[in-house]
Amino acid sequence: MTVELEAYLGAVPDLVAERIAGARQALIVSHESPDADTLGAALGVARIVEFHGGQATTVCTDPVPPLYDFLPGIEAEKLDPDPATAYDLLVVVDCGTLERVGDVGRRHAELFERLPRVIIDHHLSNPGSTTPGADWIDPHSAATCEMVVLLADRLKVPLGTAGGALATALMAGIVMDTSTFAHSNVTPRTLEVAAALVEVGAPLSEISRRLYRTKPDGQLRLFGRVLERLETADGGRVVWSSLLETDLDATGTSPADSEGIIDLLSQADAAEVTIIFKESPDETRISVRTKPGGVDATVLTGAFGGGGHARASGATIHLPLDQARPAVLAEASRLAIAVSR
Repeated sequence: MTVELEAYLGAVPDLVAERIAGARQALIVSHESPDADTLGAALGVARIVEFHGGQATTVCTDPVPPLYDFLPGIEAEKLDPDPATAYDLLVVVDCGTLERVGDVGRRHAELFERLPRVIIDHHLSNPGSTTPGADWIDPHSAATCEMVVLLADRLKVPLGTAGGALATALMAGIVMDTSTFAHSNVTPRTLEVAAALVEVGAPLSEISRRLYRTKPDGQLRLFGRVLERLETADGGRVVWSSLLETDLDATGTSPADSEGIIDLLSQADAAEVTIIFKESPDETRISVRTKPGGVDATVLTGAFGGGGHARASGATIHLPLDQARPAVLAEASRLAIAVSR
């Protein structure tokens, strides 16, 4: 039995499909602090461009965490565009705002501004750009990789192309952003898209194991330090902890190893809002999770210039941790107290 996605292909904007199929030198940019969805979407779009005879450069301002080394083609990821390449299209994937690409966007502001642009994203907070039809923003999609599967099918790219590299990359993003289909963002379309990837050989169980059930010792020690620092307020409705720069030094880990801590904390039974504060030089990054039917995480992070999804969102606050934390907690308490169940 062949999984058919034809019923969903009308969601792909014509201009998005035309620009990507027609690109000869595409620059594909992921968000800072990359995860499997932004990296998988970038790799997926690159394979689509290549299938149609073009070339693609995938770029992320931060180094790719070792967790994602299993993604085929990830070794070609660059920190900056190739200055010798005459790019003819910019594709921004999985970024709630253009600022989410990070410092690479500021370093190459003229190039980013000059190129025709396509945005493919599933964040509710994405304001889009000014080119009608060139933005494909679908907040109902569980992952940006779910959207790229439909783009590939619309452009007649076999999902098993590139020796399975396309299917593996796209499945990784879907697994990451659904927690292996456990989150409430999963829809019938998500499951059908995933079934189509499994049908062509995407190694679902292996991807799930690598992303959710495999952690180096240093990462486990890091989790332990953050969990030990857990605090609560408002009868447990607000739960938070902080990841300090000294934690990374003590455990021999990197910021990328903090991936997953917020999801562990969010298992607190009474928590309406769960927050991780991540200390960086001169700024604080926050990750927020909320329960279905309660606080909209984008409302909380939006108050501090961030964005994301209703249940999972983030922000970068240009204040040191000790100054950022009280303001965020005050807003979190205000929102959590207003929830009635």
